Amino acid sequence: MFGVRLARSLEIVMASAAILREEKKFLLFPLFSGLAVLLVGGFFVWDAFAAGFFEKLKSGAPDLATDVNVYVWMFIVYVALYFIVIFFNTALAGAAIAKLNGGDPTIVDAFRLAFSRIGSIFGYAIIAGTVGLLLRLLANRGIIGRIIGGTLDLAWTVVTFLVVPVLAAEGVGPVEAVKKSARLLRDTWGENLVGNGGISLVVSGIIGVVAVLAHGGALLLGGAGHRDLAIVVYLLAAAIIIPVATIGAALTGIYSAALYTYAAAGEPPEGFGSLIRTAFRPKA
Repeated sequence: MFGVRLARSLEIVMASAAILREEKKFLLFPLFSGLAVLLVGGFFVWDAFAAGFFEKLKSGAPDLATDVNVYVWMFIVYVALYFIVIFFNTALAGAAIAKLNGGDPTIVDAFRLAFSRIGSIFGYAIIAGTVGLLLRLLANRGIIGRIIGGTLDLAWTVVTFLVVPVLAAEGVGPVEAVKKSARLLRDTWGENLVGNGGISLVVSGIIGVVAVLAHGGALLLGGAGHRDLAIVVYLLAAAIIIPVATIGAALTGIYSAALYTYAAAGEPPEGFGSLIRTAFRPKA
């Protein structure tokens, strides 16, 4: 049974890849998202340095774990970064859904839609930021906390996998989007887990292998006195990792849009046909 789901889900991923090959402009959304995250994240890192946060962390300041300001700062960081990612993902999902329904979306159309959902996106960023911070705090409670936190994180990821396409297509509030995603999960359970997990596994595997090889090679070159070559190795690794991560994010967005389109409308999106029909079966 799992083998059938795996093969079927990989076929849907390949169909998503066919959409991406046709609409290469969809790669711009995760690329813009990554650049914005780096820019805003860099600002927060600079702010933390200016506030002496890292010095306190290095010295093991006993009051750091109970400093309310630290948690407020962390919450703001979580919300800001989540907002950026969700905003660009909503633009991608909107464009993908339009494409799957036979339209010809433009970048401007996608961003116009995302801006029209700005309130719901911000609301969901607050929800996601709150959950993310709570899970982080739980993970800091030792090995048991990490296990429980990891399990809850996986469950949250699965339940909210279709929140972004719901926001893009329906324009509902953030709480209703989470509820709708959970309801649609019942119809997309197997493909949601296997397909998205497959994309994440492949992307993470490629990035992990490249990162390990690059870091190991750079250490050897640096130790041999070839620091310039070590820097070149890191740059080459970045030149591989960035496109792979961008493609993976775009595929995930298209894949989630395809699952949402079928689960919500009951009809397979254009280009998927009988393939996606066999991926879902009505409950007895």
